[in-house]
Amino acid sequence: MVLPRPDERPTLARPSPWPDKVLALLRAGNPAAAIAQIKVAPGVRELRALEKALAAAQMAGRWRDVDLAIAESLQALSAPRLHRSP
Repeated sequence: MVLPRPDERPTLARPSPWPDKVLALLRAGNPAAAIAQIKVAPGVRELRALEKALAAAQMAGRWRDVDLAIAESLQALSAPRLHRSP
């Protein structure tokens, strides 16, 4: 059995730990810290993952300010001129 060289293996995107960390802040009862993290979100992909995690945990809509921060950050990061560089 011949294994492919490490540089020939397909690279798969790993899920970001960021949404889980923000969800943990919300579960701990600290929505202000969660909002601060949402405002400096790494990207749209992470924000979408956070939305899915909130829905799966049946926590979507519980904090109006958190939902607003997610929507504003999605809008800001979706604008081409405001994308953060990696």
